[in-house]
Amino acid sequence: MSVRPIYLDHHATTPCDERVVAAMRPLLVEDFGNPASRTHAYGWRAEEALEQARRSVATRIGADPREIVFTSGATESNNLALLGAVRAAGVQGAHVVTCRTEHNAVLDPCRALEKAGARVTVVGVDAVGLVDPERVAAAIEPATVLVSVMHANNEIGVIQDLAALGRVAHDAGVLLHTDAAQSVGKLPVDVGQLGVDLLSLTAHKFYGPKGIGVLFVRRGQPQVRLEPLVYGGGHERGLRSGSVPVPLAVGLARALELAEAERADEAERLGGLRDRLWQRISSELDGVVRNGAAEPRLAGNLNVSFHGVEGDALTLALENVAVSTGSACTSARPEASHVLLALGLPRALALGSLRFGLGRSNTPADVEAAADAVVEQVRRLRVLQARERPG
Repeated sequence: MSVRPIYLDHHATTPCDERVVAAMRPLLVEDFGNPASRTHAYGWRAEEALEQARRSVATRIGADPREIVFTSGATESNNLALLGAVRAAGVQGAHVVTCRTEHNAVLDPCRALEKAGARVTVVGVDAVGLVDPERVAAAIEPATVLVSVMHANNEIGVIQDLAALGRVAHDAGVLLHTDAAQSVGKLPVDVGQLGVDLLSLTAHKFYGPKGIGVLFVRRGQPQVRLEPLVYGGGHERGLRSGSVPVPLAVGLARALELAEAERADEAERLGGLRDRLWQRISSELDGVVRNGAAEPRLAGNLNVSFHGVEGDALTLALENVAVSTGSACTSARPEASHVLLALGLPRALALGSLRFGLGRSNTPADVEAAADAVVEQVRRLRVLQARERPG
């Protein structure tokens, strides 16, 4: 019987909690109706379950239920926020401000907007990954439609000061959008306190099902106007057509309820595990660099670069530890992480990084075993690389 690797990649995805699966089951096999079917009890029960899920999500992020739009995930939510806002304002000549360390689910829509005639300013970050609100303020101009800055970074875990960015944006009459895929369920998230107009989240980052997310769209003045990306029925108040997958929406709501109830204790526990992992690695190996600010940072995040070791080779060597590199590889050649390069890391060091994402199932024994494996394999790979050097 094979042993499953220790899972330390919770930023990529999380397992669906059994309690969430239990909440979804009745909507899959019993109350399976379409919530848009208003003429019979199956539709009524499905609609009530959907609206209860909407109210639950709204409560936990400080929103009004009418501000919750269900989508297929954070990528779609980001696209709807960015493309929808700019298209509603008129693409030609419109301007967007974003950040160099954003996920490609933000950067790629921005590139698409540029091809369509909009302009995009990409603001840099400091050496620990934090964006200066004054740099964002300086980038805003009369044609700016919105600012988009991630709440907690998916690679280095640093947490941006959204409240300060919100003040900057609103002082200029500009909308603020945030990709909160990594922060919801792990940090206190109240849309009013953060000052955001648009917020993206996805269930599978906090032990919910894949395939369901939310875009928070603030109501009130100034009005947030969005052009839909998907047409065909006017679901979700016309912003996202298509039958809403009620079981997934219920699963998202239940997962967020559980994550919020356990958040404070879990953050303290994961912070301790992360610090132990870093202590082991940094004390037993030389030539290691922790990427990103030590604080404010997600409790379960640790991103480390190893001098003289390629991250891809290290992940392959760590057969019993599931981690990801700080780089995305193509078939042609290794591609250094744009996030790490934005911090000013040399390309070779950016290519030699690992991202550890600790989560609900991890134990102190997992951390010790992972640290043992990392230390052993880094030492081994460095010896091999030294032998391969010419001369």
